[in-house]
Amino acid sequence: MQPKYEREVVFICGIAGMWNGVNQEDLRSMLSVMVHRGPDAAGELEFEDVPGMFGHRRLSIMDPEGGNQPINNEDNTMSIIANGEIYNFPKLYKSLSEKHDIRTTSDTETVLHLYEDIGPKLVDKLEGMYAFAIADGENLFVARDSIGIKPLYYTETEKGFSFASELKPLAALSNDVREFPPGTYYDSRSGFKQFYSVPNIAVEDEPLDVLTAKLRRTLERVVESHLMSDVPLGVFLSGGLDSSITTALSRQIIGKPIHSFSVGVEGSPDLEAARMLSRYLDTIHHEHLITVNEVMEKLPEIIYYLESYDQDLVRSAIPTYFTARLAREHVKVVLSGEGADELFAGYSYYKDLDISDEVMQDELRRSVSTLHNINLQRADRLTMAHSIEARVPFLDREAIEMSMKIPARYKLYGNPPVEKWILRRAVEDLLPDQITWRKKEQFDEGSGIVDFIGQAIEAKFSPAEAQSHREQYPEVDLRSTEECFYHKLFMDVFDHPEAMMNNIGRWAERPDYQ
Repeated sequence: MQPKYEREVVFICGIAGMWNGVNQEDLRSMLSVMVHRGPDAAGELEFEDVPGMFGHRRLSIMDPEGGNQPINNEDNTMSIIANGEIYNFPKLYKSLSEKHDIRTTSDTETVLHLYEDIGPKLVDKLEGMYAFAIADGENLFVARDSIGIKPLYYTETEKGFSFASELKPLAALSNDVREFPPGTYYDSRSGFKQFYSVPNIAVEDEPLDVLTAKLRRTLERVVESHLMSDVPLGVFLSGGLDSSITTALSRQIIGKPIHSFSVGVEGSPDLEAARMLSRYLDTIHHEHLITVNEVMEKLPEIIYYLESYDQDLVRSAIPTYFTARLAREHVKVVLSGEGADELFAGYSYYKDLDISDEVMQDELRRSVSTLHNINLQRADRLTMAHSIEARVPFLDREAIEMSMKIPARYKLYGNPPVEKWILRRAVEDLLPDQITWRKKEQFDEGSGIVDFIGQAIEAKFSPAEAQSHREQYPEVDLRSTEECFYHKLFMDVFDHPEAMMNNIGRWAERPDYQ
């Protein structure tokens, strides 16, 4: 299967593999579908001990010259392919280099040697976003990061156990494609095992100033760790609180102007706020004005890369697509503010919940635990579509666990309650008040997308056509004419859409706490 949207690609990482059954043509086809994830280099390796094969498409972020994959250990008894970044790589490298002949400065090789030393327990030592596979003789070990920041899917057929970074490559092999669960590893000797879930930590009954200071220090540490890169790096700057925090902290840590990127409809709140903050922080700012014609032209491509038709997800994917396209002209890595809303009660519906620590904690844990196939899927797919890597410091495990220690009353504070109140308090010295205390808006709202997308779609796809489409797919809960249109495009752009349907995350599905 070839990508339906041919374009110039620049840089990223995608992995694919087959175990206990190999078809070279299938594996190479899987890699070709994911060329956008890694046009810097491609590699493959077929094994002798077992009918298995690894393939890799590479974005060169760490050790651009020496990190091509698959990578073998010293005696060639183990091999690894990986997607993502290990943020505690420098610490791991230092300790492992005392025992191993490490031939690259790639973080991927450190993962292989760590597995060589301690086996499956390595997942407890890794800090980062990743999906990787290790061939260990006749055994296969596969793991995905704690929250599911980096994607991974698999299928089990008569051709064996196959896996890939996206749905599209596997859909050509099987109708039974499944998401590899976050915080989980697979060992061919013992099967799947979950190693992490968002912790249910008792809140800390400490003075507000103490908690605020702890939160600030945590944010500074995780952002600094996410700035590790051997290539140009920038930030997505929507003008909202979360992206403003990552921008301000990055600017402070780096100590010199960094690239910032923003898109929106002319006159939209996000553009105005981003311009103002760029001047305040002295960033090298870039922006793109979105037009309705451009959005409608690119919608099929956006849905192809997003691998979803969910209305809320597609709406937010539109500005992400154009921001990533803009960013790739200047950098290969961007920091994004994903996760802050789920950790600090940023959405309006949180205000309808019981403010008690127990209820709020449960809902925030649920919210963070579902990000892997909604907002994180959008962040990964739309940046990867343009061959850049997105990093999400708010979803570092240290940041997650710090947020869970904060009482609910400090996340929604005041009358009426202000969302993410303690997060705002922790950074108010870094940002102008009009940013720190700006009212929360969805990405698609702040960028102006919501103002025209519904009308533009109805001009091309009438409610009557939507109803006819809905009747054609009664098993799919299509909520509006707009979502029917996205679903129609989804069915059109993929060769095997049915195989992908069971993996569609639905952003609006939340439990009823009333």
